[in-house]
Amino acid sequence: MTDPITLALFQNRLDYIARQMGWVMIRTSRSPIFNQSHDFSCFIADKNGNLVSQADGIPIHTGGGGFAIRALLEAFGGEISDGDVFVLNDPYVAGGNHLPDWVIARPVFAESELVAFTCNRAHQSDIGGGAAGTYNSSATEIWHEGLRLPPLRLVEKGQMREDLWQLLILNSRMPHFMDGDLRAMTGSTDIGRQLVVETMERFGLEEGRACFAGVLDHGDTLLREAVEQLPDGVYEGESGLDDDCFEDMELKIRVKVTITGDETVIDFTGTDDQIRGFKNSSVANTYSSVFSALSTFFDPSIPRNEGTFRSVTVIAPEGTLVNARPPAPMTMCTVFPAQQIIHAIWQALGDADPSRACAGWGMNAYPLSSAVGYDGRVSTMYHWAGASGGGAVDGRDGFPQVGPLCAFGALILPNAEMSEQLYPVRVQRQELRTDGAGAGKYRGGSGAHYVADIMFPSEIAFRAEAVKKAWAYGTNGGEIGTTSTVTLTPTGGDTYDAPTYGVMDIEPSRLDVFSGGGGGWGDPLDRDPEWVLRDVCDEIVSVDSARDTYGVILDTTGTAVDAKRTEDQRQALREAREKELVG
Repeated sequence: MTDPITLALFQNRLDYIARQMGWVMIRTSRSPIFNQSHDFSCFIADKNGNLVSQADGIPIHTGGGGFAIRALLEAFGGEISDGDVFVLNDPYVAGGNHLPDWVIARPVFAESELVAFTCNRAHQSDIGGGAAGTYNSSATEIWHEGLRLPPLRLVEKGQMREDLWQLLILNSRMPHFMDGDLRAMTGSTDIGRQLVVETMERFGLEEGRACFAGVLDHGDTLLREAVEQLPDGVYEGESGLDDDCFEDMELKIRVKVTITGDETVIDFTGTDDQIRGFKNSSVANTYSSVFSALSTFFDPSIPRNEGTFRSVTVIAPEGTLVNARPPAPMTMCTVFPAQQIIHAIWQALGDADPSRACAGWGMNAYPLSSAVGYDGRVSTMYHWAGASGGGAVDGRDGFPQVGPLCAFGALILPNAEMSEQLYPVRVQRQELRTDGAGAGKYRGGSGAHYVADIMFPSEIAFRAEAVKKAWAYGTNGGEIGTTSTVTLTPTGGDTYDAPTYGVMDIEPSRLDVFSGGGGGWGDPLDRDPEWVLRDVCDEIVSVDSARDTYGVILDTTGTAVDAKRTEDQRQALREAREKELVG
């Protein structure tokens, strides 16, 4: 049996290799979605397709990576050679999460033996389909969403298949990006291959094989130990969606988490059926969401490999939002319903251990716009500056503004100045909201007010959640975060509410987004008054909310807390709350 120190060194080495691949991708890719925002992830799987390292990038990309490699192995069996490179994306036949995320997978051979795969999953700038920029909010079947790729051999024994390469490039509105980005992806996996070979040489082939198995066993042991600390029982959680992308309807993701000793069952029975719109989840995406929820709830030092989740059984009924049947569209799934899946599991686990409970994050509502840019080429801008706020946890306020929950902060919001250089936009405002955060001892992230002038006629794809109802729940007495709003004002025209989902052509217009705030943790009346004062000075909390929600009253200068009046106000609010509960 391999000793723990050797296993730790091996796991850390694999994690370093994954991050090194990510650094190469950042420095060599062409698309701003990669070299600015890091909407890609590098991971490593063993020869059997088990995920062994996902240290780089976005958890929703990597958590289901094993599904992709196992689909590749099933498709090609023993016909895999040194120098091959594969590409895939389809959620139904290739273990993909959604079509825009293409996986480049490179087998690694040591002493002529297949030992691993180095992989890069990256969200392409455009893959055809019914709308520029990969998000066709009007899709009702997967063929509306773009090019579908089963596992394909892109490079054969070191030789590029130029016919296939040209087919891929031809099916993008942005071939100038795709050509360079695919080369960056294949290059990053080659760097990873070289480093894995060096690692196997350093450890020795026999010891390396044992370490690949050992890190999976170690992850399994650590999560079992963590789960054993929870009381046995059945815990339930629920989250939801505003609509099916076409009609208003409240759709629910329901989960039961059963803890029995060191075993966990995540059961989505009772979740609503799949829908017409593209907010359905693939199996790989659902598993990745489950793994993300568990990884973030327990100790972060537990390794995030596929062995970690051997003790977890996932029940995802076919034909539901969490396991859609073909040809359901699902491009939105990595954001929604991934966030709803994570929220529901967090709520359930929070009942098992309230001290670890995570408040809900605001749900993003920003669109993306596509136009012929300054250089005469199609460009697509994700208005990420309108991202929402994160949920609070014990000891820390929620992130003020952060990318989608599924990225857990790994998706980088680009600078406004860079966006103005690349796209036909002028950013007029990007500031944190006042009273957007769910109140609490630790408050949620505030969300943002984002205003941008879209200066050219554009196609705009809307994808807004939590406009009709707030879903960023509070926990342990914390309050819910706010809803979002999205409006457009054509030049010289009247302001109107944008649709939550859909694709439309617009004239030059002003886009105005109020993004949702995160939920709070703990009783707002327990928040440190000096923290409330700071929030008022920073215009995160209004004077009225400081008084009426947090029970904090400032002195006449507005720069200090009136301690006596604050004590009296908090006592009055507590008494009023008790009377309301009794009534």
